[in-house]
Amino acid sequence: MGAKSLSTPKSFAPSGLSLLVALSSILLLGAIALDGFSGRFANGTDCLVFPLLTSGVISILLGWAVIPWLNRLKTGQIIREDGPQTHLQKAGTPTMGGIFFVPVAVSIALVWTQFNWETVAVALVTLSYGSIGWLDDWQVLRRKSNKGISPKTKLLLQIAVGILFALWLLWQQLPAITTISLPGFDLSLGLLILPLIVFVLAAESNATNLTDGVDGLAAGTGAIASLALAAIVAPSSPDLMIFCACLSGSCLGFLVYNRNPATVFMGDTGSIALGGALAAVGIISSNLWALFVVSGIFFIESLSVIVQVGYYKATKDETGKGKRLFKMAPIHHHLELSGWSETQVVGLFYAIAIFLGVLAFFIR
Repeated sequence: MGAKSLSTPKSFAPSGLSLLVALSSILLLGAIALDGFSGRFANGTDCLVFPLLTSGVISILLGWAVIPWLNRLKTGQIIREDGPQTHLQKAGTPTMGGIFFVPVAVSIALVWTQFNWETVAVALVTLSYGSIGWLDDWQVLRRKSNKGISPKTKLLLQIAVGILFALWLLWQQLPAITTISLPGFDLSLGLLILPLIVFVLAAESNATNLTDGVDGLAAGTGAIASLALAAIVAPSSPDLMIFCACLSGSCLGFLVYNRNPATVFMGDTGSIALGGALAAVGIISSNLWALFVVSGIFFIESLSVIVQVGYYKATKDETGKGKRLFKMAPIHHHLELSGWSETQVVGLFYAIAIFLGVLAFFIR
């Protein structure tokens, strides 16, 4: 049984610029609508729109200065030879773009919330995961191969940060942290929440990392998930709402350069930090269920890899070769190899991410 092809939507072929304009308009209008719905826009001190716009503009300006610097440092991306052949032309595009859009989101959020303890905690987790990603990116560039730090080392570092964060939350003795809010009821896990925290942080950061394989995909879906999470945590954690709005805006600013055809990639520096940030907000605000829903695209991407590997191992014959369920995993590569353009894949995933964000808001 071979991998099935999905027909290509020939009539739907947006450009990277049109996707950027559409997504920016949707998120900005969504932020304005949410502020109007909650009455926040009137005073302007804790609304979504201003931090989102501020982070977006500063991310654009900083990218204009940083990307040429990355080019001078010869941080060109090493492209996998076993990946889609159309990606080979991207070789040499500077990577490690997370070094400018992640700090923008973190620093603006910290200043805007006056270094509120929740924001500081989430910021530290975000920067810690970004540092793990930077270490991986640096090793890839230093060795001039696709292999950075080993997957085992990367996972151990992610787990270590997760354990420290979980222990800090335990030390803070926050009763709400041990409770997961599910539709219709709350589930108290007690100390069992600690291994769950570590798992969520590692899983989310690896999931966003896997999603970063097509121009504009991780940044755009990350912007959508961040704004949705901002709206969800707003009633109970306005400071975390600001953090998420800043993250969403910074991702949009990065998309100016990362849209197809990308002039910079976020690298593990950005993708792992993005997942760590979303997970930390979901954990500290006791919104793990909402986090799962808004992260649906990241979950699908991860699941496609897990299913692909599992199916291959389960169907191994006497020669040691197995069958593949997808042409290539993660699933965005399967769609590409089925004839979809990158912008068609990204457009579809944006639409799904927006739907999931709205769904999470109303079932929270």
